[in-house]
Amino acid sequence: MNFDAYDPQDLYDEYFAEAGKLRPDLAPILEWFQSLPSQDMSQVKAKLEDVLEELGATFSLDDEERVLPFDPVPRVITAEEWQELTAGLRQRVTALNLFCADVYSDQRIIAEGVIPRDVIESALRFRPECMGMKPPKGIWCHISGIDLVRNSEGNWCVLEDNLRVPSGIAYVLKNRLAMERVLPELMAKFDPRPVADYAKQLKSVMDSVVDSVAANTNSPESNRHMAVLTPGTHSSAYFEHQLLAEQMGIALVSPEDVLMSEGYLCYRTDDGPQRLDVVYRRGDTEMFADLDLGEDYPDSAATLIDLCQQGKLAIANAIGAGIGDDKVIYAYVPEMIRFYLDEEPLLPNVPTYLCWRERDRDYVLDHLEELVVKAASAEGGDDMLVGINSTAEERQAFAQKIREKPREYMAQPTVYLSQIPTVVEGGIEGRHTDLRPYVLHKGDEIYVHPGGLTRVALEKGKLVVNSSQGGGAKDTWVLK
Repeated sequence: MNFDAYDPQDLYDEYFAEAGKLRPDLAPILEWFQSLPSQDMSQVKAKLEDVLEELGATFSLDDEERVLPFDPVPRVITAEEWQELTAGLRQRVTALNLFCADVYSDQRIIAEGVIPRDVIESALRFRPECMGMKPPKGIWCHISGIDLVRNSEGNWCVLEDNLRVPSGIAYVLKNRLAMERVLPELMAKFDPRPVADYAKQLKSVMDSVVDSVAANTNSPESNRHMAVLTPGTHSSAYFEHQLLAEQMGIALVSPEDVLMSEGYLCYRTDDGPQRLDVVYRRGDTEMFADLDLGEDYPDSAATLIDLCQQGKLAIANAIGAGIGDDKVIYAYVPEMIRFYLDEEPLLPNVPTYLCWRERDRDYVLDHLEELVVKAASAEGGDDMLVGINSTAEERQAFAQKIREKPREYMAQPTVYLSQIPTVVEGGIEGRHTDLRPYVLHKGDEIYVHPGGLTRVALEKGKLVVNSSQGGGAKDTWVLK
């Protein structure tokens, strides 16, 4: 494969410092790929995707099961850089967890004027019925997916936080398996940090929580049970739910499997109802409406919250943690870090304009063609305006939305995400990427899984990397 014609453009390219000049730390990896005949790269890509299909690494889109497009050129993070990212991620998740605990108890952050009360109470996923709840070990966000991007200067920053149901880890595991199967010489030569123990780490989170619940309910050690609760086979990430339940050795249950028995949440087994101490939910709280817990429990979400309030059940992530996913609340995370930890943020946010502020709103409305506008509660690239790629009609429609519901929108300057060489029809070109590392809160420890999911926008110039918007993935290497 010849990279002589590769154009890093006026962007931050993770492999090229400039045209024809490889970055020293990554040069050996790209030189390995350069030793392959050019026609082999498309064949390698096809083989990798065949293996991923064989491994069941699919997602559902428009009622069709698809393999997430996969690119053989990995994202590579040096050991020193990963150490810095890990420190920043631990700091951020610590502050977000303290925020969730505070906002459902003393609300010091409101009382001391750091975040206005209206901003919190108007958030779609603020759950006032969770006031006073104290999850085991004080953990609200057991599993977090923090989306990072590299800007045009090459600096890492946080694009958004995912504290409800962060998905994608199964692709991390399967992508690595596919690379090891198709490119064993490459993997042996560079030997990135392994990723296969994620389920073991997740199980240790669940184990620490189940012990706390069992202590409240006097449940004997032989009768402590946990499960992954999936919305069902129609979920776009169902294969991930299956994989994690299987690797942790716990039950995978759907809403129709769940019932109440003797005042506890249970699931149906051949031997009768089995009490559940911990549920790893793989859907938003709307999923709970599908639970039929019996005529004595008409409001399933309220029932689950009540069980958590009583200490009879723990849910990962806790109901109520979704307040941290609000894209307006995101803007305040640096202040949370200063408030709760008395530290400066190690990972900055992307500069953000909040449309509920008159001055910010006026600026956004005057600069829509330059900005990215996002709805506070949307996800997957929905209800988003990328100004530089928009039409006058689209900008006009968003301006109307902002005027009607200013609290629901925020805006950011267009971040020209870093690019990585990517196999495309006819050769290799740069494509924009982001990174979602996975952070597990164990109470006394915060574990950051090495690497994470690198998503790549396969369309030239496109900045939205979500799979639902046509994006793909790369293997993420943390060098030893």
